[in-house]
Amino acid sequence: MGRKRRLLCAWLAAIALVMASAGISRAQTLTAAASDAPILVVKGEVKQELRLSAADFKALPRTKVTAKGHGGVSHAYEGVMLQLLLVKAGVPMSGEMRGKNMTLMVLLEASDAYHAVFSLAELDPDFAGEQVIVADTEDGKALDAQHGPVQLVVPGDKRQGRWVRMLNSITVQRIGESK
Repeated sequence: MGRKRRLLCAWLAAIALVMASAGISRAQTLTAAASDAPILVVKGEVKQELRLSAADFKALPRTKVTAKGHGGVSHAYEGVMLQLLLVKAGVPMSGEMRGKNMTLMVLLEASDAYHAVFSLAELDPDFAGEQVIVADTEDGKALDAQHGPVQLVVPGDKRQGRWVRMLNSITVQRIGESK
């Protein structure tokens, strides 16, 4: 057992030496791996599942809204329109919103298990066209850990019950079907 342990230690030391000579720290390696991790997934009744990293999310077309958050204080939010994410995933919209597609709902889930729901028609620009943003900044700053990395913001709602903080998945499904 001692020989195996020495070989393992020597092997790990060699890897550390190679990384150090290349100027790569363990923290940089972990940070790079974490930056590729998805912060948001769009799945379910979609043509193409989206698994967006923070960099992928930042690269999408952005929009800004001003809305009253909890406590009635107005804040400037920036992020990506929920409708854009749904279109990018291939969710039926506009002319396709008829028949069985009228039974589609959008389930939003947070990492703390909080949920909110929209009918797809609420989000479709040809129907209600509810303006909903998946924000990653508030007042020009990245969201804190209690709200981010992304948060759903619904400026038209009188109460913030559908403002999903720590949003991590968007599931499109038909009413009556389970996730």
